[in-house]
Amino acid sequence: MIKFCVRLVQRWLPEPFIFAILLTFVAAVVAMPLCHQTPLEVVEHWGGGIWNLLAFAMQMALVLVCGSTLAAAPVVKRAIAAMARLPQSAPAAIALVTVVSALACWLNWGFGLIVGVVFAKAIARQRRDVDYRLLIASAYSGFVVWHAGISGSIPLTMATPGESLALATNGALTDPVPLAQTILDWHNLATVLFVIIGITIANTLMHPKQGILTIDPALLKDDEQPATDVSPTDKTPAQRLEQSKLLSWLVALMLATYLVIHLAVRGAGLDLGGVIMIFLALGLVLHSTPVNYVRAFGKATTGAAGIILQFPFYAGIMGIVTGIGVSGISLGGVMADACIRISNPVTYPLLTFLCAAVLNLFVPSGGGHWAVQAPVMFTAGANLGVDPGLTGMAIAWGDAWTNLIQPFWALPALAIARLDAKDIMGYCLIDLLITGIIICAGLLLWAI
Repeated sequence: MIKFCVRLVQRWLPEPFIFAILLTFVAAVVAMPLCHQTPLEVVEHWGGGIWNLLAFAMQMALVLVCGSTLAAAPVVKRAIAAMARLPQSAPAAIALVTVVSALACWLNWGFGLIVGVVFAKAIARQRRDVDYRLLIASAYSGFVVWHAGISGSIPLTMATPGESLALATNGALTDPVPLAQTILDWHNLATVLFVIIGITIANTLMHPKQGILTIDPALLKDDEQPATDVSPTDKTPAQRLEQSKLLSWLVALMLATYLVIHLAVRGAGLDLGGVIMIFLALGLVLHSTPVNYVRAFGKATTGAAGIILQFPFYAGIMGIVTGIGVSGISLGGVMADACIRISNPVTYPLLTFLCAAVLNLFVPSGGGHWAVQAPVMFTAGANLGVDPGLTGMAIAWGDAWTNLIQPFWALPALAIARLDAKDIMGYCLIDLLITGIIICAGLLLWAI
Protein backbone atom coordinates (compact mmCIF):
# COMPACT_ATOMS: atom_id res chain seq x y z
CA MET A 1 0.00 0.00 0.00
CA ILE A 2 2.80 2.40 0.93
CA LYS A 3 4.84 1.64 -2.17
CA PHE A 4 1.72 1.94 -4.32
CA CYS A 5 0.87 5.42 -2.94
CA VAL A 6 4.46 6.63 -3.28
CA ARG A 7 4.75 5.39 -6.86
CA LEU A 8 1.30 6.74 -7.74
CA VAL A 9 2.16 10.23 -6.57
CA GLN A 10 5.64 10.23 -8.09
CA ARG A 11 4.19 9.18 -11.44
CA TRP A 12 1.13 11.41 -11.61
CA LEU A 13 1.71 14.46 -9.39
CA PRO A 14 3.26 17.24 -11.50
CA GLU A 15 5.42 20.10 -10.31
CA PRO A 16 3.37 22.31 -7.92
CA PHE A 17 3.17 25.16 -10.44
CA ILE A 18 1.72 22.81 -13.05
CA PHE A 19 -0.70 21.51 -10.41
CA ALA A 20 -1.89 25.08 -9.78
CA ILE A 21 -2.43 25.64 -13.50
CA LEU A 22 -4.43 22.41 -13.82
CA LEU A 23 -6.59 23.37 -10.82
CA THR A 24 -7.24 26.72 -12.51
CA PHE A 25 -8.59 24.99 -15.62
CA VAL A 26 -10.64 22.50 -13.58
CA ALA A 27 -12.24 25.30 -11.55
CA ALA A 28 -13.01 27.26 -14.72
CA VAL A 29 -14.52 24.30 -16.58
CA VAL A 30 -16.68 23.30 -13.60
CA ALA A 31 -17.82 26.85 -12.80
CA MET A 32 -19.21 27.57 -16.25
CA PRO A 33 -21.99 24.92 -16.38
CA LEU A 34 -22.74 24.75 -12.64
CA CYS A 35 -22.90 28.51 -12.10
CA HIS A 36 -24.18 29.38 -15.58
CA GLN A 37 -21.21 31.65 -16.14
CA THR A 38 -19.73 32.57 -19.49
CA PRO A 39 -16.02 32.07 -20.25
CA LEU A 40 -15.52 35.82 -20.09
CA GLU A 41 -17.11 35.97 -16.63
CA VAL A 42 -14.82 33.20 -15.40
CA VAL A 43 -11.77 34.96 -16.82
CA GLU A 44 -12.84 38.18 -15.10
CA HIS A 45 -13.23 36.41 -11.76
CA TRP A 46 -9.82 34.79 -12.24
CA GLY A 47 -8.02 37.97 -13.23
CA GLY A 48 -9.76 39.98 -10.53
CA GLY A 49 -8.61 37.55 -7.87
CA ILE A 50 -4.97 37.14 -8.89
CA TRP A 51 -3.68 39.96 -6.69
CA ASN A 52 -5.89 39.29 -3.66
CA LEU A 53 -3.19 37.29 -1.85
CA LEU A 54 -0.27 39.68 -2.33
CA ALA A 55 -0.08 40.66 1.35
CA PHE A 56 -0.44 37.05 2.46
CA ALA A 57 2.12 35.86 -0.09
CA MET A 58 4.59 38.41 1.28
CA GLN A 59 3.93 37.15 4.81
CA MET A 60 4.47 33.53 3.73
CA ALA A 61 7.70 34.45 1.96
CA LEU A 62 8.91 36.30 5.05
CA VAL A 63 7.98 33.52 7.47
CA LEU A 64 10.01 31.14 5.30
CA VAL A 65 13.02 33.44 4.83
CA CYS A 66 13.10 34.84 8.38
CA GLY A 67 12.60 31.38 9.86
CA SER A 68 15.38 29.93 7.72
CA THR A 69 17.67 32.83 8.56
CA LEU A 70 17.05 32.33 12.28
CA ALA A 71 17.80 28.62 11.93
CA ALA A 72 21.11 29.52 10.25
CA ALA A 73 22.35 31.45 13.30
CA PRO A 74 25.32 29.56 14.84
CA VAL A 75 23.82 29.20 18.32
CA VAL A 76 20.51 27.95 16.90
CA LYS A 77 22.26 25.44 14.66
CA ARG A 78 24.17 24.08 17.65
CA ALA A 79 20.97 23.77 19.72
CA ILE A 80 19.06 22.03 16.93
CA ALA A 81 21.99 19.71 16.28
CA ALA A 82 22.02 18.74 19.97
CA MET A 83 18.30 17.93 19.90
CA ALA A 84 18.76 16.01 16.66
CA ARG A 85 21.10 13.61 18.46
CA LEU A 86 18.34 12.51 20.86
CA PRO A 87 16.66 9.75 18.79
CA GLN A 88 18.59 6.50 18.93
CA SER A 89 17.01 4.86 15.89
CA ALA A 90 15.48 5.80 12.56
CA PRO A 91 11.87 5.06 13.66
CA ALA A 92 12.43 7.09 16.83
CA ALA A 93 13.64 10.00 14.68
CA ILE A 94 10.50 9.82 12.53
CA ALA A 95 8.28 9.73 15.62
CA LEU A 96 10.06 12.65 17.30
CA VAL A 97 9.86 14.85 14.20
CA THR A 98 6.15 14.11 13.80
CA VAL A 99 5.30 14.97 17.41
CA VAL A 100 7.46 18.11 17.52
CA SER A 101 5.97 19.37 14.25
CA ALA A 102 2.38 18.64 15.26
CA LEU A 103 2.67 20.31 18.66
CA ALA A 104 4.41 23.34 17.16
CA CYS A 105 1.73 23.65 14.45
CA TRP A 106 -1.03 23.37 17.07
CA LEU A 107 0.56 26.26 18.96
CA ASN A 108 1.13 28.38 15.85
CA TRP A 109 0.94 27.18 12.27
CA GLY A 110 3.58 29.54 10.86
CA PHE A 111 6.06 28.62 13.59
CA GLY A 112 5.38 24.89 13.30
CA LEU A 113 5.61 24.80 9.52
CA ILE A 114 9.22 26.04 9.65
CA VAL A 115 10.41 24.46 12.91
CA GLY A 116 9.32 20.97 11.94
CA VAL A 117 11.22 20.81 8.67
CA VAL A 118 14.33 22.55 10.08
CA PHE A 119 14.43 19.99 12.88
CA ALA A 120 13.91 17.16 10.40
CA LYS A 121 16.78 18.35 8.25
CA ALA A 122 19.05 18.55 11.30
CA ILE A 123 18.20 14.95 12.19
CA ALA A 124 19.00 13.88 8.62
CA ARG A 125 22.49 15.34 9.08
CA GLN A 126 22.98 13.27 12.24
CA ARG A 127 21.44 10.00 11.08
CA ARG A 128 22.06 8.77 7.56
CA ASP A 129 19.91 5.68 8.22
CA VAL A 130 16.67 7.71 8.09
CA ASP A 131 14.65 7.95 4.89
CA TYR A 132 14.95 11.66 4.12
CA ARG A 133 11.75 11.94 2.11
CA LEU A 134 9.71 10.29 4.86
CA LEU A 135 11.40 12.48 7.46
CA ILE A 136 10.31 15.66 5.65
CA ALA A 137 6.85 14.20 5.03
CA SER A 138 6.58 13.51 8.77
CA ALA A 139 7.50 17.11 9.53
CA TYR A 140 4.84 18.36 7.13
CA SER A 141 2.19 15.89 8.32
CA GLY A 142 1.98 17.69 11.67
CA PHE A 143 0.47 20.64 9.82
CA VAL A 144 -2.85 18.75 9.66
CA VAL A 145 -3.75 19.90 13.20
CA TRP A 146 -3.09 23.61 12.72
CA HIS A 147 -6.68 24.76 12.20
CA ALA A 148 -7.76 22.87 15.32
CA GLY A 149 -5.07 24.71 17.28
CA ILE A 150 -4.82 28.05 19.01
CA SER A 151 -3.84 29.91 15.82
CA GLY A 152 -6.81 28.56 13.83
CA SER A 153 -8.26 31.47 11.85
CA ILE A 154 -11.90 30.31 11.73
CA PRO A 155 -12.39 29.60 15.46
CA LEU A 156 -10.53 32.80 16.33
CA THR A 157 -12.77 34.76 13.96
CA MET A 158 -15.85 33.17 15.53
CA ALA A 159 -14.63 34.24 18.97
CA THR A 160 -14.16 37.87 17.92
CA PRO A 161 -17.16 40.12 18.69
CA GLY A 162 -18.38 42.72 16.23
CA GLU A 163 -20.77 43.37 13.39
CA SER A 164 -18.52 41.59 10.92
CA LEU A 165 -19.39 38.25 12.50
CA ALA A 166 -23.10 38.68 11.83
CA LEU A 167 -22.46 40.00 8.33
CA ALA A 168 -20.15 37.10 7.41
CA THR A 169 -22.68 34.50 8.60
CA ASN A 170 -25.82 36.18 7.23
CA GLY A 171 -27.03 36.82 10.77
CA ALA A 172 -26.65 33.19 11.91
CA LEU A 173 -24.08 34.28 14.50
CA THR A 174 -24.75 37.50 16.38
CA ASP A 175 -22.77 36.62 19.50
CA PRO A 176 -19.18 35.37 19.47
CA VAL A 177 -18.52 31.67 20.03
CA PRO A 178 -15.96 31.23 22.85
CA LEU A 179 -12.89 29.08 22.29
CA ALA A 180 -14.17 26.71 24.97
CA GLN A 181 -16.80 25.63 22.43
CA THR A 182 -14.38 25.23 19.51
CA ILE A 183 -10.61 24.77 19.92
CA LEU A 184 -10.72 23.91 23.64
CA ASP A 185 -13.81 21.72 23.52
CA TRP A 186 -12.91 18.22 24.71
CA HIS A 187 -14.19 16.66 21.49
CA ASN A 188 -11.73 18.75 19.48
CA LEU A 189 -8.84 18.18 21.89
CA ALA A 190 -9.46 14.43 21.82
CA THR A 191 -9.52 14.46 18.01
CA VAL A 192 -6.23 16.39 17.93
CA LEU A 193 -4.65 13.89 20.33
CA PHE A 194 -5.75 10.86 18.33
CA VAL A 195 -4.70 12.49 15.04
CA ILE A 196 -1.19 13.12 16.41
CA ILE A 197 -0.99 9.55 17.73
CA GLY A 198 -2.27 8.23 14.40
CA ILE A 199 0.22 10.05 12.18
CA THR A 200 3.08 9.29 14.58
CA ILE A 201 2.38 5.56 14.43
CA ALA A 202 1.73 5.62 10.68
CA ASN A 203 4.89 7.57 9.86
CA THR A 204 6.99 5.31 12.06
CA LEU A 205 5.60 2.15 10.47
CA MET A 206 6.17 3.55 6.97
CA HIS A 207 9.94 3.70 7.50
CA PRO A 208 11.56 1.00 5.36
CA LYS A 209 13.69 -1.58 7.13
CA GLN A 210 16.03 -1.70 4.17
CA GLY A 211 16.50 -0.16 0.77
CA ILE A 212 16.75 3.46 1.94
CA LEU A 213 17.66 5.68 -0.99
CA THR A 214 20.99 7.49 -0.80
CA ILE A 215 20.56 11.12 0.16
CA ASP A 216 22.12 13.70 -2.10
CA PRO A 217 24.64 15.53 0.13
CA ALA A 218 23.56 18.79 -1.51
CA LEU A 219 20.15 18.44 0.16
CA LEU A 220 21.80 18.59 3.58
CA LYS A 221 24.39 21.21 2.78
CA ASP A 222 24.80 23.68 5.61
CA ASP A 223 26.48 26.80 4.30
CA GLU A 224 28.74 28.54 6.74
CA GLN A 225 28.59 32.27 7.10
CA PRO A 226 31.73 34.00 5.83
CA ALA A 227 33.72 35.97 8.35
CA THR A 228 32.99 39.67 8.25
CA ASP A 229 35.35 40.97 10.92
CA VAL A 230 37.67 43.73 9.85
CA SER A 231 40.54 45.09 11.89
CA PRO A 232 39.25 48.01 14.01
CA THR A 233 41.92 50.28 12.57
CA ASP A 234 40.90 49.46 9.00
CA LYS A 235 37.14 49.92 9.39
CA THR A 236 35.42 52.64 7.43
CA PRO A 237 32.38 54.40 8.94
CA ALA A 238 30.13 52.30 6.70
CA GLN A 239 31.78 49.07 7.90
CA ARG A 240 31.35 50.12 11.51
CA LEU A 241 27.62 50.53 10.92
CA GLU A 242 27.39 47.21 9.08
CA GLN A 243 29.08 45.42 11.99
CA SER A 244 27.35 47.32 14.77
CA LYS A 245 25.78 44.97 17.29
CA LEU A 246 24.01 47.97 18.78
CA LEU A 247 21.92 48.49 15.64
CA SER A 248 20.78 44.87 15.68
CA TRP A 249 19.85 45.08 19.35
CA LEU A 250 17.96 48.37 18.93
CA VAL A 251 15.81 46.99 16.10
CA ALA A 252 15.19 43.79 18.06
CA LEU A 253 14.20 45.86 21.11
CA MET A 254 11.69 47.86 19.05
CA LEU A 255 10.14 44.66 17.70
CA ALA A 256 9.98 43.11 21.18
CA THR A 257 8.40 46.24 22.63
CA TYR A 258 5.70 46.26 19.99
CA LEU A 259 4.95 42.57 20.54
CA VAL A 260 4.63 43.07 24.30
CA ILE A 261 2.20 45.93 23.76
CA HIS A 262 0.27 44.00 21.10
CA LEU A 263 0.05 40.70 22.97
CA ALA A 264 0.20 41.48 26.68
CA VAL A 265 -1.29 44.98 26.95
CA ARG A 266 -3.92 44.82 24.20
CA GLY A 267 -4.57 41.10 24.60
CA ALA A 268 -4.32 40.35 20.89
CA GLY A 269 -3.44 36.87 19.62
CA LEU A 270 -0.16 35.85 18.04
CA ASP A 271 -0.79 36.06 14.30
CA LEU A 272 1.47 35.40 11.34
CA GLY A 273 2.87 38.93 11.50
CA GLY A 274 3.84 38.38 15.14
CA VAL A 275 5.63 35.14 14.27
CA ILE A 276 7.63 36.95 11.57
CA MET A 277 8.57 39.67 14.07
CA ILE A 278 9.81 37.07 16.55
CA PHE A 279 11.89 35.35 13.86
CA LEU A 280 13.28 38.71 12.73
CA ALA A 281 14.16 39.97 16.22
CA LEU A 282 15.83 36.74 17.30
CA GLY A 283 17.64 36.44 13.99
CA LEU A 284 19.11 39.94 14.25
CA VAL A 285 20.36 39.32 17.78
CA LEU A 286 21.71 35.81 17.18
CA HIS A 287 23.50 36.74 13.95
CA SER A 288 25.23 39.44 15.99
CA THR A 289 25.68 42.10 13.29
CA PRO A 290 23.39 43.54 10.60
CA VAL A 291 25.69 42.52 7.76
CA ASN A 292 25.76 38.89 8.95
CA TYR A 293 21.98 38.89 9.03
CA VAL A 294 21.71 40.41 5.55
CA ARG A 295 24.00 37.76 4.07
CA ALA A 296 22.14 34.88 5.74
CA PHE A 297 18.82 36.43 4.68
CA GLY A 298 20.00 36.69 1.08
CA LYS A 299 20.88 32.99 0.96
CA ALA A 300 17.48 32.06 2.38
CA THR A 301 15.47 34.09 -0.17
CA THR A 302 16.07 31.58 -2.97
CA GLY A 303 13.62 29.23 -1.26
CA ALA A 304 10.75 31.70 -1.63
CA ALA A 305 10.59 31.43 -5.43
CA GLY A 306 7.72 28.93 -5.42
CA ILE A 307 5.62 31.08 -3.11
CA ILE A 308 6.10 34.21 -5.19
CA LEU A 309 5.21 32.41 -8.44
CA GLN A 310 2.30 30.23 -7.32
CA PHE A 311 0.32 32.27 -4.79
CA PRO A 312 -1.14 34.63 -7.44
CA PHE A 313 -2.46 31.59 -9.32
CA TYR A 314 -4.17 30.23 -6.22
CA ALA A 315 -5.63 33.68 -5.62
CA GLY A 316 -7.00 33.51 -9.15
CA ILE A 317 -8.55 30.09 -8.42
CA MET A 318 -10.15 31.59 -5.31
CA GLY A 319 -11.55 34.31 -7.55
CA ILE A 320 -13.18 31.68 -9.79
CA VAL A 321 -14.62 29.71 -6.86
CA THR A 322 -16.01 32.75 -5.04
CA GLY A 323 -16.93 34.85 -8.09
CA ILE A 324 -20.63 35.58 -8.63
CA GLY A 325 -21.76 36.23 -12.17
CA VAL A 326 -25.06 37.36 -13.66
CA SER A 327 -26.59 34.08 -12.45
CA GLY A 328 -26.11 35.24 -8.84
CA ILE A 329 -24.37 32.06 -7.66
CA SER A 330 -20.76 31.02 -7.08
CA LEU A 331 -19.03 27.66 -7.38
CA GLY A 332 -18.33 27.62 -3.64
CA GLY A 333 -21.98 28.32 -2.94
CA VAL A 334 -23.08 25.50 -5.25
CA MET A 335 -20.82 23.05 -3.40
CA ALA A 336 -22.11 24.17 -0.01
CA ASP A 337 -25.75 23.96 -1.13
CA ALA A 338 -25.20 20.40 -2.42
CA CYS A 339 -23.85 19.43 1.00
CA ILE A 340 -26.81 20.97 2.82
CA ARG A 341 -29.46 19.25 0.72
CA ILE A 342 -28.40 15.76 1.81
CA SER A 343 -27.70 16.55 5.47
CA ASN A 344 -29.42 15.87 8.76
CA PRO A 345 -28.38 17.08 12.25
CA VAL A 346 -26.01 14.10 12.73
CA THR A 347 -24.44 13.94 9.27
CA TYR A 348 -24.28 17.71 8.73
CA PRO A 349 -20.88 18.24 10.46
CA LEU A 350 -19.37 15.33 8.55
CA LEU A 351 -20.65 16.55 5.19
CA THR A 352 -19.54 20.10 6.04
CA PHE A 353 -16.08 18.71 6.73
CA LEU A 354 -15.99 16.85 3.40
CA CYS A 355 -17.25 19.92 1.52
CA ALA A 356 -14.52 22.03 3.09
CA ALA A 357 -11.94 19.35 2.26
CA VAL A 358 -12.83 19.40 -1.44
CA LEU A 359 -13.05 23.18 -1.50
CA ASN A 360 -9.60 23.38 0.11
CA LEU A 361 -8.02 21.89 -3.00
CA PHE A 362 -9.10 25.03 -4.88
CA VAL A 363 -9.14 27.57 -2.03
CA PRO A 364 -6.28 26.57 0.31
CA SER A 365 -6.90 29.42 2.75
CA GLY A 366 -8.77 29.61 6.05
CA GLY A 367 -9.89 33.12 5.23
CA GLY A 368 -11.11 31.96 1.84
CA HIS A 369 -13.12 29.16 3.45
CA TRP A 370 -14.70 31.62 5.86
CA ALA A 371 -15.75 33.90 3.01
CA VAL A 372 -17.21 31.06 0.93
CA GLN A 373 -18.81 28.81 3.55
CA ALA A 374 -19.73 31.02 6.52
CA PRO A 375 -22.77 32.70 4.87
CA VAL A 376 -24.25 29.33 3.91
CA MET A 377 -23.09 26.70 6.39
CA PHE A 378 -23.85 28.54 9.64
CA THR A 379 -27.36 29.43 8.50
CA ALA A 380 -28.08 25.84 7.49
CA GLY A 381 -26.50 24.53 10.68
CA ALA A 382 -28.69 26.82 12.79
CA ASN A 383 -31.81 25.61 10.95
CA LEU A 384 -30.81 22.01 11.68
CA GLY A 385 -30.05 22.77 15.33
CA VAL A 386 -26.32 22.06 14.99
CA ASP A 387 -24.02 23.75 17.52
CA PRO A 388 -22.20 26.63 15.75
CA GLY A 389 -18.93 25.65 17.40
CA LEU A 390 -19.19 22.22 15.77
CA THR A 391 -20.03 23.74 12.38
CA GLY A 392 -17.01 26.03 12.58
CA MET A 393 -14.64 23.24 13.59
CA ALA A 394 -15.98 20.97 10.83
CA ILE A 395 -15.01 23.66 8.31
CA ALA A 396 -11.65 24.17 10.04
CA TRP A 397 -10.79 20.47 10.03
CA GLY A 398 -11.78 20.16 6.36
CA ASP A 399 -9.58 23.11 5.50
CA ALA A 400 -6.61 21.52 7.26
CA TRP A 401 -7.13 17.88 6.22
CA THR A 402 -6.52 18.06 2.48
CA ASN A 403 -3.45 20.23 3.01
CA LEU A 404 -1.74 16.84 3.25
CA ILE A 405 -2.11 16.46 -0.54
CA GLN A 406 -2.26 20.14 -1.52
CA PRO A 407 1.26 21.43 -2.45
CA PHE A 408 0.25 25.04 -1.65
CA TRP A 409 1.20 24.89 2.04
CA ALA A 410 4.09 22.47 1.51
CA LEU A 411 6.04 25.04 -0.53
CA PRO A 412 7.95 26.56 2.43
CA ALA A 413 8.83 23.11 3.81
CA LEU A 414 9.89 21.83 0.39
CA ALA A 415 12.02 24.92 -0.20
CA ILE A 416 13.95 24.33 3.02
CA ALA A 417 14.24 20.58 2.41
CA ARG A 418 15.16 21.08 -1.28
CA LEU A 419 12.68 18.44 -2.36
CA ASP A 420 9.77 18.29 -4.81
CA ALA A 421 6.15 17.78 -3.79
CA LYS A 422 6.11 14.32 -5.37
CA ASP A 423 8.90 13.26 -2.98
CA ILE A 424 6.67 13.52 0.11
CA MET A 425 3.05 13.44 -1.03
CA GLY A 426 2.92 9.65 -1.34
CA TYR A 427 3.55 9.32 2.39
CA CYS A 428 1.16 12.18 3.09
CA LEU A 429 -1.54 10.33 1.14
CA ILE A 430 -1.33 7.48 3.69
CA ASP A 431 -1.61 10.05 6.50
CA LEU A 432 -4.61 11.58 4.72
CA LEU A 433 -6.50 8.28 4.80
CA ILE A 434 -5.70 7.60 8.46
CA THR A 435 -6.45 11.09 9.74
CA GLY A 436 -9.64 11.24 7.66
CA ILE A 437 -11.04 8.26 9.55
CA ILE A 438 -10.07 9.78 12.91
CA ILE A 439 -11.49 13.22 12.14
CA CYS A 440 -14.76 11.84 10.78
CA ALA A 441 -15.18 9.69 13.90
CA GLY A 442 -14.49 12.70 16.10
CA LEU A 443 -17.05 14.89 14.31
CA LEU A 444 -19.72 12.20 14.43
CA LEU A 445 -19.11 11.67 18.15
CA TRP A 446 -19.37 15.45 18.68
CA ALA A 447 -22.66 15.56 16.75
CA ILE A 448 -24.37 12.69 18.57
